Amino acid sequence: MPYAAEPFSGYFRRSLSAIGRDDANLQQINAMIDQQVDTDTIERLVAGYLDTHTTAQALRRARRDLMMTLAERDISGKASLDEICRAMTCFAETVTRCAMHDAATELAGQFGIPRNRDGQPIDLIAVGMGKAGAYELNVSSDLDLIFLYREEGQTDGLTMTGEPAARKPISAAEFLHKLARATISLLAETTAEGFVFRVDTRLRPNGDSGPLVCSFAALEDYLHVQGREWERFAWLKGRAIARTPFSEAAGVRSDARHLASLVEPFVFRRYLDYEIFSSLRELHELIQQEARKRDARRADGIDVKLGRGGIREIEFIAQLFQIVRGGKDRDLRNPATLSTLATLAERGIIEPDEVEQLSRAYELLRRTEHMLQYREDQQTHFLPLAPAIRDEVAAMLGMAPDDFGTALAETRQLVQRVFDALLSPDEPATAESPALMAEAATIDKEDQAEMERLIAAMREGPRYRAAKSDSRRAIDELIKFALAVPVTRVCMNRLIALLETICRRPGYLALLAQYPSAFQRVLGILELSDWAATYLTRHPVLLDELIGGDLLEPTDFAQWQTQLVEELQATTLAGEPDIERQMDLAREQHHAQMFRILARDLDGKLTMEQVSDQLSELADAVLQVSIDMVWAALSWRFRDQPQVAVIAYGRLGGKELGYASDLDLVFLFDDTDERAQLAYAKLAQRMTTWLSAQTPAGHLFDIDLRLRPNGDAGMMVSSLKGFAEYQNKSAWLWEHQALTRARFCAGDTGIGLRFEALRRDVLGQPRDPDEVATKVREMRKKMHDGHPNRSALFDLKHDQGGMVDIEFIVQYLVLVHSHEHQSLLDNKGNIGLLRTAGEAGLIDAGLASTVSDAYRTYRRLQHRLRLNGNNYARTDPEKISAERAAVRKLWTDTLGDGA
Repeated sequence: MPYAAEPFSGYFRRSLSAIGRDDANLQQINAMIDQQVDTDTIERLVAGYLDTHTTAQALRRARRDLMMTLAERDISGKASLDEICRAMTCFAETVTRCAMHDAATELAGQFGIPRNRDGQPIDLIAVGMGKAGAYELNVSSDLDLIFLYREEGQTDGLTMTGEPAARKPISAAEFLHKLARATISLLAETTAEGFVFRVDTRLRPNGDSGPLVCSFAALEDYLHVQGREWERFAWLKGRAIARTPFSEAAGVRSDARHLASLVEPFVFRRYLDYEIFSSLRELHELIQQEARKRDARRADGIDVKLGRGGIREIEFIAQLFQIVRGGKDRDLRNPATLSTLATLAERGIIEPDEVEQLSRAYELLRRTEHMLQYREDQQTHFLPLAPAIRDEVAAMLGMAPDDFGTALAETRQLVQRVFDALLSPDEPATAESPALMAEAATIDKEDQAEMERLIAAMREGPRYRAAKSDSRRAIDELIKFALAVPVTRVCMNRLIALLETICRRPGYLALLAQYPSAFQRVLGILELSDWAATYLTRHPVLLDELIGGDLLEPTDFAQWQTQLVEELQATTLAGEPDIERQMDLAREQHHAQMFRILARDLDGKLTMEQVSDQLSELADAVLQVSIDMVWAALSWRFRDQPQVAVIAYGRLGGKELGYASDLDLVFLFDDTDERAQLAYAKLAQRMTTWLSAQTPAGHLFDIDLRLRPNGDAGMMVSSLKGFAEYQNKSAWLWEHQALTRARFCAGDTGIGLRFEALRRDVLGQPRDPDEVATKVREMRKKMHDGHPNRSALFDLKHDQGGMVDIEFIVQYLVLVHSHEHQSLLDNKGNIGLLRTAGEAGLIDAGLASTVSDAYRTYRRLQHRLRLNGNNYARTDPEKISAERAAVRKLWTDTLGDGA
């Protein structure tokens, strides 16, 4: 039969001649050509030869058949780039495993199996680096390997079948060195039938001067003491691809977790690693210089891999963002180039159109590389200028010569442009103020003098003086930028506080210097809100959030919750959760979402009610995550899912949460297991700690459990039955008032639904209006007396005619009238319930609407005052005199005089 590869590939023709056109092996190749090459295909191919040949012969003949198959499928247009690369990677895994097994069996026959002091077997692990680790091997690739083992030990003198070995035991390290050398020989030695893979081990610790095999302990020491930036890039794609057969499955999993625990902290930083940009600019220049030298030496062609605009530059674009952002975004840890580019587009880090162009460029360059290698089975990336060869490669790609030349030139120009722009410093900022910034005011002489004093004091301060010279220069440039905007004196004061906080964290200074648009956003936030400035200064990791283009886009909290759980579960090491890391990670992610809500709030994209709704939804999600994580780590756990519900009271219960609100919580369970009370009490205690403890990443919420039955004297958790009995027989009226603002927010949904039914039943009981009014007035007076206001300003929350009055009016209406008007039992919030009461004729509808507007006004003013750093929400009483009068009128109409 005619083959599409035959006219173009000297290697294919020689292999075809060596096999013979009537040989059974050729029939096997023809069968493979007609179907997609996958893992099963390769396993069958190798196993078939191992049945009848030595390992060395089998692996080489299998490679020949696979190379012919892939060349034919690729050149005839039957195979995708992904199929070719995955097939070669799968083949590398299979043959490396076979070679290691063969060498291990022979060496174990001589010396026995290596074991540690506890008698556990010690395996040799082959880590595939580069394209082998990313399933991206090309068709004539070197195989980059690093050989690792767990720990020291000695061989046991017994073969794999349990018989005495032929020679005396030796150390595990010596045994594994011999094994690694034997494996390399089986793969790389050129025989009459060729080779399997050229093996390169120079990426191991200390390169050629280091030992061929390395223990985990030695690797850890090397990475954290001597590891260089380029090695972080190398280990991005590191993946165990084969190992010796000594350990059981549990040992294999343990080794994999151990290796990940060593490599991941080295490659990925817990923060966004923008400090790396300065060192990478130097690396970028070196790459460019080397590429220019290479192009100058070979002016008769193009290096599609290492030349300007080549494959390596596309890989570098993807890997740079993996290094910078992969510590926080696990989706960016996928070693495959195209997958990483797609994630960068999803995150808005690189424009989707640009990613699509880079992906097409990558495919064209990789396929061109493959066509060059099919010709003579050479590890080459060089495309000569000679028209005959270029036309031949174009034909192999199914392209006309002119179209191929044009596409290649445009591809390389695109890659060069993106690559160079990536590491080029942004232009000095003279941009307009962003939406987040208030309108810039002209700096008067007094403000200018004050700012000069602030800047001088900062430069004389201990933090600035102790910072590195690069950090001081960056701070000076950022100050200069702020003055050019210009900013107000208040903003400058807040900026200096932030810069003094991060002056010893050069990564953040590098971030702001790298992205002036992000720095403008920072200035806008500092200008608008003292609370936001303090929050950002306390949690500078939030600066990371300013980089993406989606800062002002709404969050899908259900999706966010799912992703957070996945990230928290990924902290598990050797079967045990890393509780401290989980707590830090939860805080970092919660702070990030708070900051996003804050940014949308300051930008005017959210109403005050929408802010509270989103903060409440975020708190609900965090509570559910905390249940999942704490229960999973609890030694008292006796079932997979806890039969417990978290009930929110107060601000969270009414979905009126603020940025710094406490959470009033009650824990309920419905579980007949005799261990339930103690286990769920432990859960509540641990959750309270998990949520409120101060860690290096800050804290989540202050938790108040005093609204549980019997308050501080009561049980930490209550059974649903006991809670119902308490509410019906023992609860004070003020506890029923609190119940009007309670709702199920996290935990078991079934228990939550039963609580909601119980709540409606308790609140819907008939009550004496006069008795309720008296007790509500008494409670209102106690609250007022507990919050004295000796200023001339009006306290929006606690003074008569304020927010608490409105809340007590609503609670009275629910307690007195809900047995006849069940719509009052819906948890609609104070404004919604006022409207319901007005529509039902329980209060004047017009007055209800006016008081609802007053409540909105109070909350909006309170929100603004808190954002500006005021501890008390107090304002000029004349500004809200109409609102106060309306509230007092409704109070008198509903509850009479008093309080």
